[in-house]
Amino acid sequence: MGGAYGLQTHIWNNNWKTVLLMAGFPVLLLLLTYALFLLFAGFTGSATGPDAVAGYFIWAGEALAQAWPFAIAGAILWFGIAYAFYQNIIDAATGAKRVERKEEPKLYNLLENLCISRGLTMPALRIMETDALNAFATGLHKGNYSITVTRGLMNTLTDEEIEAVLAHELTHIRNADVRLLIIAVIFVGIFSFVGEMGFRSLRFGGMGGGSSRRSSGGRDSGGGAAIAIIVALVIIAVAYALAIVIRFALSRRREYLADAGAVELTKNPDAMISALQKISGNATVNAPSEVREMFIENPHSDFASIFATHPPIEKRIEALAKFAGGRVTPPEMATPAAPRPPGARRGPWG
Repeated sequence: MGGAYGLQTHIWNNNWKTVLLMAGFPVLLLLLTYALFLLFAGFTGSATGPDAVAGYFIWAGEALAQAWPFAIAGAILWFGIAYAFYQNIIDAATGAKRVERKEEPKLYNLLENLCISRGLTMPALRIMETDALNAFATGLHKGNYSITVTRGLMNTLTDEEIEAVLAHELTHIRNADVRLLIIAVIFVGIFSFVGEMGFRSLRFGGMGGGSSRRSSGGRDSGGGAAIAIIVALVIIAVAYALAIVIRFALSRRREYLADAGAVELTKNPDAMISALQKISGNATVNAPSEVREMFIENPHSDFASIFATHPPIEKRIEALAKFAGGRVTPPEMATPAAPRPPGARRGPWG
């Protein structure tokens, strides 16, 4: 009962975070738009009123009042484009190609059998032509989910291990992790782009000429322009930082739950453990950082582990051994997994 409650709570949290990200997007977009107007005012000397400092902020506010409908329309357009073409964007970034049964019968049958065993809709199947060992799932709703695996993973793992990886990705779909990840990727991507554009304007626009700028009231506003530029850059930096902090919404617990779900689907914890052992140290894929957050393993983490989007594989293997009764063997000695011992300790997922 506790395991079911924990899983349902995780799914509910994912759905709630998705709604919050969708609602927060236009708010941060307006804040960022105001910052860009303020940056423009500082560089061009545009100001309203006699006050040498407040005039820049007033001008930016008036500009935002006129531009906000276009900003919201742009946000809606962005989400529309992302909703329609996100898979194409991800495929272009990773080089993934969709395959059917006739092209990859063994892989297709493994996935189909898992779906039939649980009454799940068969997701599309894609392959990345790389020697790296990795996999990920994408999709926003039933009927357009997809699972992508690398050629290296197919060539290196046994059938039982590949089945465990596919079950892991199916669990991400069942747990609504995939939808949250897609929304976060879209959200982070647009703010990273706008933030970069803002700092580019500083780099190429320069700070010169501020002392000669004057407000509409004739007062020397060089100091006011500098303040406006600094405040604008602070706002842009905060918005960009918030986009990065969205990674905290991508709970690292999701990987533990997906590993547990793979065991529940396959009844084979040893296969999940040996798959993770083989993937460890061989998962590096040349792809954007936002996309790598969707992978079964993301070896590219920031300088501080607090920003890592995945728990260490060693911890995941330890959890599988402790709670699912899996056996940990040296990677070079890994063999096709055996059934879980009857007396094995059971974790919170049962």
